[in-house]
Amino acid sequence: MATLAHPLQDKAGSSAESLPTPPRSPHLRPSSHSAEDSRPLDHAPASLEAAPPPTTTLLTPSPGLDTAYFPALTPVASHDPLLLRSRLQTEDHISSLRKRKGDKSSDFYQRQNKHIHGLLKHLDDHVREAEEEEDNNRLPIKIAVYGSLIANCILAILQLYAAISSLSLSIFGTAIDSVFDPLANGVLYYCHRKARRVDLRKYPSGGSKFETIGDIVYSGVMGAVSVILVAFSIQDLARGEGDKKLHIPALVVVGIAFVTKFALFCWCHPLRNKNSQVRVLWEDHRNDLFINGFGLFTSAAGAKIVWWLDPTGALVISFVLIATWGSTCATHFGYLAGKAAPLDFQNLITYKAMTFAEQIEQIDSCIVYHNGPRYVVEVDLVMKGETTLKVAHDVSQALQDKLEELPQVDRAFVHVDHETSHKPEHRKTK
Repeated sequence: MATLAHPLQDKAGSSAESLPTPPRSPHLRPSSHSAEDSRPLDHAPASLEAAPPPTTTLLTPSPGLDTAYFPALTPVASHDPLLLRSRLQTEDHISSLRKRKGDKSSDFYQRQNKHIHGLLKHLDDHVREAEEEEDNNRLPIKIAVYGSLIANCILAILQLYAAISSLSLSIFGTAIDSVFDPLANGVLYYCHRKARRVDLRKYPSGGSKFETIGDIVYSGVMGAVSVILVAFSIQDLARGEGDKKLHIPALVVVGIAFVTKFALFCWCHPLRNKNSQVRVLWEDHRNDLFINGFGLFTSAAGAKIVWWLDPTGALVISFVLIATWGSTCATHFGYLAGKAAPLDFQNLITYKAMTFAEQIEQIDSCIVYHNGPRYVVEVDLVMKGETTLKVAHDVSQALQDKLEELPQVDRAFVHVDHETSHKPEHRKTK
C-alpha cells in the first residue's frame, strides 16, 4: 500500500500543535483545497477578506485532453491537500534546535523542509530544473569522459615503463591498474553509447540496463586485475629476495600519475551524481589516488628501509581494490535486480499521483524500482465506478506522460480501478 514514508511530523515540539494534521486513512485520498492551508505557523488565521489573493498558475494538460478534467486555475499557495506546508519549520526554529539539541535535530528538519518543498513543487518545475541541469552538465560530463580516456592511455604507457625499469611490485601494481584502465574505459564508453542508440525492436524495454552492465564489467575487470597482483605479491614474499634499488624515474612517473588522477578526481567529484558513467570514473580516480600514493611510498620504503614492504604494499593495494570494486559491482547488480527507489523519490511520485486530478479518489499502490540507473514507476489509481472510460483513460494517460518526463523515470505504468478490495492482479505471489 502506498504511504508517505517520510516523517512529516514535528518531533521536537514545534508551535504547530493546534493546526490540523494530515488525514490518516487506509488509502491515500486527496482532500479539497483550502485557502487556510497556506497560513504561517506562528501567526493566527487571518480573515479571508484581509488575506491577499493567492497567486495562480495554469495547469496545462497534455494536448488533446478535455480541460474539464483538470481545474483551469489552481491557487499555488493553497494547493496543499495534506497540509504539508504547516509542517515547515522556520530558520529561527531550526537554529534554536541546533543550539539546544545539536546538529542531528536541525539536520532532520532541514531535510524535512527540503522534502516538503520538493513535494509541493509542480511536476513541470521538476522537469524544467532537471533539463536545465542536464544542459549545464553536458559539456563538463563530456570533458570528464574523454579527459579520463586520454589521460588513462598516456598514463598506461608511462607507468608500464616505470614498472619494467624499476622491477618494483608496488609500481607494477599501479602499472597493471593503469594498463587495464583504457580497456575498461572503452567497454564503459561502448555500453553507455549502446544505451543511447539501442534498437527498440530487439530491446523493447530500452537501453538503460546497458549502462549498468557496462559499469559491472568495468568493476569486474578492475577487480580481476587485483587478483593477479595478489599472486605476484605472494610469490615475491615467498621467494624472500630483496635486493632492490631506488629508481627515481619510476617514482617521478608515479608522482605524475598521482597528480593527474587528483585533477580528474576533483573534476568528476561534483558530477558523480549526475551521470552513472562519470560516477564509475570518479570511483576509479579515487581508487587510483590511493594506489599511486601508497605504491609510491611502499616502493621507496622497500628500497630504503626493508625489502618486504614493497610486495606487502602491493598486496594491500590489491585487497583494497578487490573490496572497493566488489562493492561497486554489488550496487549495480541491485540496479539490475530491480532494487526499490529511495523513499524520498517514492514519496514524490505518490504525492504527485494522488493530487494530479480531481477524478483520482485514492492511490491503491505506488511502486518505484530500478531498471538500470533509472526507475520504473507503477501506480494503481482508484476512481469512482461511474467514471467514463474516456475520462479514466485521459487522466491516467496524462499522469503517465508527466511521470515519464522526469529524467529519473525510464517507464511509467498507470492502472485504474474502481475499488481496492481485490487481490493483487498484476503479479503472482509466491
